[in-house]
Amino acid sequence: MLIRFFDVVLSGLALIALSPLIVPIILLLKFSGEGEIFFLQERVGKNREMFKLYKFATMLKNSPSIGTGTVTVKNDPRILPFGAFLRKTKINELPQLLNVFLGHMSLIGPRPQAPRCFDAFPVKSQDIIVKVKPGLSGIGPIVFRGEEDILEGRSGTLDFYDNVIGPYKGDVEAWYVERQNLIVYFSLILLTVWVVLNPKSDVIWRVFKDLPVPPDDLKNDLNFPY
Repeated sequence: MLIRFFDVVLSGLALIALSPLIVPIILLLKFSGEGEIFFLQERVGKNREMFKLYKFATMLKNSPSIGTGTVTVKNDPRILPFGAFLRKTKINELPQLLNVFLGHMSLIGPRPQAPRCFDAFPVKSQDIIVKVKPGLSGIGPIVFRGEEDILEGRSGTLDFYDNVIGPYKGDVEAWYVERQNLIVYFSLILLTVWVVLNPKSDVIWRVFKDLPVPPDDLKNDLNFPY
C-alpha cells in the first residue's frame, strides 16, 4: 500500500535527520530525573492487537498507577522537570518514529490509546478505528492538541474525559478512518507542522469542514469557529 511506503521512507529519513537532536536528549534523560530514557506503554493497535508505544520518559516511572492514571492534566505533578519541556514541544513523541518504521503505526492515523482511554470511545467508533494502524499524528491529535489545558482545573477530571472528551474524540478518529487516502494523509502531515508552530490556529476546521461538530462543552476549548 502506498501509505505504508511513505511511512517507511519518511520515518526513516526523519530518524536520520533528527539524530543530532535525539542523541543529546537521550544523554540528558540518562543523567537526569530517574535516569530513564524511554517510556514504553501498551496501546491498542490495528485489529485490537496490543503493541508497545515508545516515548521519551517525561513522568515518574510508576505514573500510570498514580493520580489520574493514563489521563494527563496540565502541570501534572508526576511530570519531571525536563519532561515538561519535552511534552510542551512534543519532542517526547519522536521515538514513535521507530514504531512507524517497524510497522506498529503510521505517520497519520487515529492516536493510539491506552486500553482505559480507548474504552471511553463509543463502541461503534472503536470498531471503525481498529481497522487501520494508529498514527504518530492525525486528526485527533490536531483537534485535541490542548487536551491537558482542557482538563486543567475541571472537577471530576476522569468523568469529563469519559463522558465528553472520549466520545467526541472517538467520533473524530472514526471520521478519519472513513476518509483515509493519500490527500488526507499528506494534508494532515502539513497541518501537524502548522499547528505545532501556530497552536491557537483554527485551520483544521476550515480545511475539513465536515468534521463532527464538537459538543458545547468543548467548542471554545477546541477553537471551533462556527
